[in-house]
Amino acid sequence: MLSIKQRAKTFFECLPSYNEGYLEVGDGHSLYYEEYGNPNGRPVLFLHGGPGAGFSNSHKGFFDPKTFRVIFYDQRGSGKSIPYAEIKNNTTELLLSDIECLRNFLKIDSWLLFGGSWGSTLALLYGIKYPERCKGFILRGIFLGSRKEVNWFLYDINRFFPEAYNKFISYVPKTERDNILNWFYSQLNAKDRSANLKAASVWAEYENSCSSLEYVERPISGENALAISRIEAHYFINDCFISKNFIINNISKISHIPAIIVQGRHDVICPPFSAMNLSKEWKSSELQIVDDAGHSAFEHNIGRKIINALHMIK
Repeated sequence: MLSIKQRAKTFFECLPSYNEGYLEVGDGHSLYYEEYGNPNGRPVLFLHGGPGAGFSNSHKGFFDPKTFRVIFYDQRGSGKSIPYAEIKNNTTELLLSDIECLRNFLKIDSWLLFGGSWGSTLALLYGIKYPERCKGFILRGIFLGSRKEVNWFLYDINRFFPEAYNKFISYVPKTERDNILNWFYSQLNAKDRSANLKAASVWAEYENSCSSLEYVERPISGENALAISRIEAHYFINDCFISKNFIINNISKISHIPAIIVQGRHDVICPPFSAMNLSKEWKSSELQIVDDAGHSAFEHNIGRKIINALHMIK
C-alpha cells in the first residue's frame, strides 16, 4: 500500500466538487453524481468498477482539477444512488442508457471515458454503442465480461492468494463448491438479512484482499459490502448481460478512437490476458504493462501511468 508521502507525490489533492445531485433515470432508480474540477475544462466521465463499487472521494486524485471537468456518478444500486444494492431493473443495457441520460442532462457533447475493471467494460460497451460521443479512453485492469474471467475470479485466484481464497471458500458448504456463484447469489438475495450481510462481507473481503501486489486482509462490513457483492453476483450469473466475445467482435467500431490501457502484470482480479487480447484487436490502443503492480488503481506505478495517460490523449 502507498505511504502518505508516496500518495502525495503521485496523486492530485482531492478538492470539493463544485456540483452534485440526483438524476432520475426511470425504473425507480436515481443516480447520484458529482461534477469536479474546472467547469470549463475537458470533460471526463469516471466509470467505477464492480459492478456495484461506487466511486469514492479518493478517485479525484487522478485528475488535475485545473484541466478537467470530471463527472463522477454511482451506477444503479451503487454508492449513494438509490435504491441501494438493488438488482431489479439493473442490466448492462440500462447502465449504458443511464450514461447517455447523464450526458444529455449535463449538456456534454462528447467526453473522455475513464474506467478500470468493470469500469473498463462499461466504457468499451458505451464506446461501441455511442462512438461519436467518445474522445478517447483511459482504461485500467481490463475486464471483458466473459465467463472465463469470472471463473478465474471464483476458482483460480487460489494459485496466487491461497490465504484469501481459503478464507473465501471456507464459508461455502463443501457440497456447493462446484457452483460457488450460484450459492453466493442465493445467499446475497435471501430473505434473511443476516445471510445477505455475512455473504457480502466474505465476498468483498476476498476481492479486496487480492487487489494489490501485497496480500493484506481487508475486512468490510456487510452493509458497505452488500452493493458490490450482490450486484457483481447478479451480473456474473447473467454473463454481464452481453453475448460471448461481444467486445472483441465489435471493437472495430471504436478502432479510430485513441486509447491507453494500463495493466498491472500481477493483476489477479483482471489478469493481463484480457488486456493483451483486447490490444491485439484494437489498433488505435496502446497497452502499458506495469511490472510491479496488481489490480488496484492506487498502487504507485499504476496511478502514475494513469495520470500521465490522461495528458497523452488529445
